[in-house]
Amino acid sequence: MKYKIAVCRFVLPVLLLLLIAISPSFAQQKMNQFITGLMAKMTVQEKIGQLNLVVGGEATTGSVVSTGVEEKIKQGKVGGIFSVSTPQRIRRIQELAVQQSRLKIPIIFGMDVIHGYRTIFPIPLGMAASWDMQRIEESARIAAQEATADGLNWTFSPMVDISRDPRWGRISEGSGEDPFLGSAIAAAMVKGYQGKDLSADNTLLACVKHFALYGAAEAGRDYHSVDMSRIKMFNEYLPPYKAAIDAGVGSVMSSFNDVDGIPASGNKWLLTDVLRKQWGFKGLVVSDYTSVNEMIDHGLGDLKAVSALSLKAGLDMDMVGEGFLTTLEASLKEGKVTMAEIDRACRLVLEAKYKLGLFDDPFRYCNDVRAQKEIFSEAHRKIARATAARSFVLLKNENVLPLARKGSIALVGPLADAKENMVGTWSVSADVSKATSLLAGLKEVAGTGVQVRYAKGANVSEDAALEARTSVFGKPWQRDSRHPDTLIAEAVRLAKESDVVVAAMGELAEFTGESSSRTDLNLPQSQKKLVDALLATGKPVVMVLFTGRPLTITEEDQKLPAILNVWFGGSEAGYAISDVLFGDVNPSGKLPATFPRNVGQIPIYHSYKNTGRPLVGDEFQKFRSNYLDVSNTPLYPFGYGLSYTKFEYSPVKLSKTSLKGAEKLMASVTVTNSGKYAGEEVVQMYLRDIVATNTRPLKELKGFKKLLLQPGESKEVSFEITTNLLKFYDHNLRYDWEPGEFTVFIGTNSRDVSSANFTWNR
Repeated sequence: MKYKIAVCRFVLPVLLLLLIAISPSFAQQKMNQFITGLMAKMTVQEKIGQLNLVVGGEATTGSVVSTGVEEKIKQGKVGGIFSVSTPQRIRRIQELAVQQSRLKIPIIFGMDVIHGYRTIFPIPLGMAASWDMQRIEESARIAAQEATADGLNWTFSPMVDISRDPRWGRISEGSGEDPFLGSAIAAAMVKGYQGKDLSADNTLLACVKHFALYGAAEAGRDYHSVDMSRIKMFNEYLPPYKAAIDAGVGSVMSSFNDVDGIPASGNKWLLTDVLRKQWGFKGLVVSDYTSVNEMIDHGLGDLKAVSALSLKAGLDMDMVGEGFLTTLEASLKEGKVTMAEIDRACRLVLEAKYKLGLFDDPFRYCNDVRAQKEIFSEAHRKIARATAARSFVLLKNENVLPLARKGSIALVGPLADAKENMVGTWSVSADVSKATSLLAGLKEVAGTGVQVRYAKGANVSEDAALEARTSVFGKPWQRDSRHPDTLIAEAVRLAKESDVVVAAMGELAEFTGESSSRTDLNLPQSQKKLVDALLATGKPVVMVLFTGRPLTITEEDQKLPAILNVWFGGSEAGYAISDVLFGDVNPSGKLPATFPRNVGQIPIYHSYKNTGRPLVGDEFQKFRSNYLDVSNTPLYPFGYGLSYTKFEYSPVKLSKTSLKGAEKLMASVTVTNSGKYAGEEVVQMYLRDIVATNTRPLKELKGFKKLLLQPGESKEVSFEITTNLLKFYDHNLRYDWEPGEFTVFIGTNSRDVSSANFTWNR
């Protein structure tokens, strides 16, 4: 009997593991059989119809709007719709597909759910500044819960484009300049959206974008050409996309730009050789908004030619342009495309719908009860408020912050009472009327012991046309018609009567985002004049900086005693900013993108390579790599961010200094909170490969940990270093590590670090 029990204890777990191992193949087989059977019934027109993605609401990223959508649905000529929401509207549209089309194939419904659905979190660049993967994943999880409660099942997010040019407006929509940080965020977002079961009614099919290199547009001008070496692509720009693929992302969006001279939407090397063959991606690839049609202007032929080129390259779904719908059948007859290529694309679209459970229940996302209970809930708003507060970056503080809860505060500036702009760019589903302005938040959080008075002080810009161009997407801007001197005089009078001044400055929300590139990254002149007038009162001035990109605020850094960068914090921004200003939350954000001193330094980033004539020190040297008129150093380095407390670092300690083969190295520091406030610190680890067959960066981020320390508390922070962290793509695109000497740096940002050397041999 004991023998039988022992056998059972051994055999049963093994059998269970075997069942778990083979169950995905059963599910795959079942899906394949279903889709093969369905496709056998489909006409060529119906297959091509599945490749057609149309816009059902207002255009959010282009000027073209789909027409005749209802009739096309009945004819089986629509595979997906985006920019439509609410269970009622989606149910009506889905009924057209599953009741009035011949094969009753359900439609997939998407939207640009970028940093929240109704409960809006900080813009993605701000979320990246938190360096908190748990909070980032949670934000995507909440976005998925709310979006699916409103009938959606597909999001065009995360955007993982690396950008080192803050002139590019869409830097606000990504995670900044670094591939290691960007990769971690990409994986966290995919996990948050998709969860563990795509067929659940509260998970979204994620779509990583924009594949590829979109953030490297020349001159920082949106949609512009991109030109870079493949070694730079693979080492610095492609890793976040690969991280999303490895995390199981279900779809990929091609980018507007060209790659190696071929637009991404028609680039077979990119969409098939790299994405599918090299990386093993098995999901669907969708174009960006009319990007197939735009290949005509790239100079690759007429609509029929570029549509055929895109399909053959590996594109599966055509967003809005309808080139697939109107030309592929003719191209098939002419032998320009094959039936196998159409079948491939159709199958991948149908597979996405199958995985979402739409064939089992086309209306599984149309739940009125969920929509009423789960959208913009008190619990979600509380999380958004806490998350926003931890994304803010304290850039400067000369004993002004946190503010005391007493006396009087003059709140001035064009962004002080601008609740519509708090949600930032790419918040297409936000109800901006429910956002909280800084004025409202400050009054509530300050309590009865503080008098808060407000004056606008200035318009965002003296250029009325510029303001008008950025008052879009439900974010109207009311320009003050009074003379600029009158506005400043009112603010100055208020400042003189107050104990401290909080100046809400910076950009409007749509100064960044798509088609919002800028060449001047200074504060507008209207705001500079206001800052100078406020400082002239002699009162302490705290600048609360609203921005979707690194700005060139060198003058403000020199003049102001305190600067808090709050990005655009989302629905609860006003409360979150106030929480930090009064010290209820100690700021812990760190910059995910370098702040230049002026636009002439761009591109500027931390992981640059050395030259044959490097500058030694900071002073100008002739015939060395530097500028005549400005330092090489940035205003604020990557990873930078202050706290209300002070963190001290011990020297780096290594477990060994000589390693071989598959050994592991532990690099450690002790971090001490030597201040009087509890605070969170992001401990950052960088590596340098000193001698290699290719030129290597002077520093590369390869690890980070966020920890909470009480006053006087110390913790040892350790990073495990393996040969995987030493790998890079060489000039032959071989991915491996090379033996030799290395340096590890650990510190509070990419500049302020301590270091230690080690050697590693095969």
